[in-house]
Amino acid sequence: MITATVAQRGKGVLREFNEAGVLAAADVHVALRLAHLGGEASEDVLLATALAVRAVRSGSVCLDLNRFRDVTVDDESEVDVDALPWPDVADVTAALRRSPLIIGGERGPLRPLRLVETDEGLLLYLDRYFLQEQMIRQVLDQRSASHPEVDVDALASQLTLRFGDASAPDRQRIAAALAATTWTTVIAGGPGTGKTHTVARILAILVAAQGKSLRIGLAAPTGKAAARLQESVSEQSAELSLPPDLSAMTLHRLLGWQPGSKSRFKYNAGNRLPYDVVVVDETSMVSLTMMSRLLEAVRPDTRVLLVGDPDQLTSVDAGAVLADLVARPVTGSLTPALTSLVGHDLDAADDPDEKALTAVERDRLRSGVVRLSRGRRFGGEIADLAVAVRDGDADAVLRLLGGASSNLSFHGPEDLVGVRKDVVDTAAVVTEAALQGRAVEALDGLERHRLLCAHRDGPYGVQRWARTAMEWVGEAQGTILDPARWYPGQPLLVTANDHETRIYNGDTGVIVQGEDERADDPAVPGPARLWAAFQRGSTPFLLHPSQLSAIQTVYAMTIHRSQGSQYNTVTVLLPAEASSLLTRELLYTAITRARKHVRVIGTEAAVRAGVERQVLRASGLRRTLRE
Repeated sequence: MITATVAQRGKGVLREFNEAGVLAAADVHVALRLAHLGGEASEDVLLATALAVRAVRSGSVCLDLNRFRDVTVDDESEVDVDALPWPDVADVTAALRRSPLIIGGERGPLRPLRLVETDEGLLLYLDRYFLQEQMIRQVLDQRSASHPEVDVDALASQLTLRFGDASAPDRQRIAAALAATTWTTVIAGGPGTGKTHTVARILAILVAAQGKSLRIGLAAPTGKAAARLQESVSEQSAELSLPPDLSAMTLHRLLGWQPGSKSRFKYNAGNRLPYDVVVVDETSMVSLTMMSRLLEAVRPDTRVLLVGDPDQLTSVDAGAVLADLVARPVTGSLTPALTSLVGHDLDAADDPDEKALTAVERDRLRSGVVRLSRGRRFGGEIADLAVAVRDGDADAVLRLLGGASSNLSFHGPEDLVGVRKDVVDTAAVVTEAALQGRAVEALDGLERHRLLCAHRDGPYGVQRWARTAMEWVGEAQGTILDPARWYPGQPLLVTANDHETRIYNGDTGVIVQGEDERADDPAVPGPARLWAAFQRGSTPFLLHPSQLSAIQTVYAMTIHRSQGSQYNTVTVLLPAEASSLLTRELLYTAITRARKHVRVIGTEAAVRAGVERQVLRASGLRRTLRE
């Protein structure tokens, strides 16, 4: 059993919950500090405050009092959570309603908590997160109250030019018309549904309407995602007559991150971003805090395109903003221009390649939300499996995995023959190309197969399985591989952004052998003439390994790390069914990394637990607030 770090100042019920592992020491310390500042002594309020802190630490924006007892502890813990001394929720609610932490008290106006009533029950917020959520809500409502003026005839011509005469319904065409006629557009969709393809054509339509002077900001939450966005748009820029110098950056760089400053960012509510269009890719990874910073910094007349897959894993920080925006109460209205431009798409029946919009989806257009559904990267059983996981249908998932498909396979925890062969064969292809200095082939080879884990550590974690895979490769190649020394074919993972060398957290690369034009330069260490190659469009980007500061050898990676990447085959190593990391979103993300084959290693119980356990991040964005 793992012993939780205990806060020595914690007493009574806080101490019991801390020792059980439900609360961390930090949760207890924050609750006690707020109680001291506000003059609060109620144990019920102290527990609720600590649970609200825990909720944010776990990724929620607030504590849903309807799910007051819905907590988990460490996978290896033997604690029975239900046996803890839980107070009655009604008593907790009554204590909160009269608490000075919410209504103020004799010690001053400090009110660090917010008790908010919604159409689905009460939510308890730390004040900071309530204000951030309200910022997002208010900005979006204000932006949906008006619409850009457009030349409908010119826009219709551009839609035909960019999307042709495709049969209706064409969701990409709907998304483009929506983005042209609204200030805020959410383009949702799974991998391969053409999100970036659509965004590039939206930019081309806007450039045609407003000219080359249109100021475009491209951003993503991580450096790796930003680099991929820039590559995708750049590949289409010549065809679409887009400005050739478009560059993407992280959201921190877009907003002008200023460490140590009072405002934290150069661009904010008092100094707006200088763009006419802002595109944010991989929005599912954007936290509540970062989204509130972005939306307060954009001008009211700036078009904002939020792009991503709401069914994927969410931000590591608090909030599931993209999923909330897709599901939030509908505001705004459909413009006559949109109906005029794509009415035939809105009214069309199902097409063999594209489903018609449902009544709910048509209604969500009023909030600027459209979902792309036609998969172009993979199909068949992989798509069916992803849909079954997304819909929470465990029976269908097990039926698909247990079928005779060449695209899916399901193996017990001891059946490692297939994954070992894929690891060894992939390493052989990559190493052969690397030894001959063929960087493009070596990088392409890395995408043949990837071993994905839910955990970093432990029996199902990346650390163990990366070592195992390295041993398999070493045995096959008749050598002992040492990750502390560079060798041709060594797969690399960047673990921190380095803007000077232009490599970013999450980038993958490979060590290749090649001619060193600086071999006579004493500043270049080592005679091996090895280079680290990273994919940058059609031309690999080469660095001397000595320039890499935050790097690790990667024969396996976490599913979180794999977001934004694609591989021909993925092997998904499932933990035991008790793992709190094993969720529907995790399985969906792992499955949708594959182009041709998904191999799942685990038990039926683990699969069923993962499909049935959903990440439920408490939030008020998708609810209607009451006074």
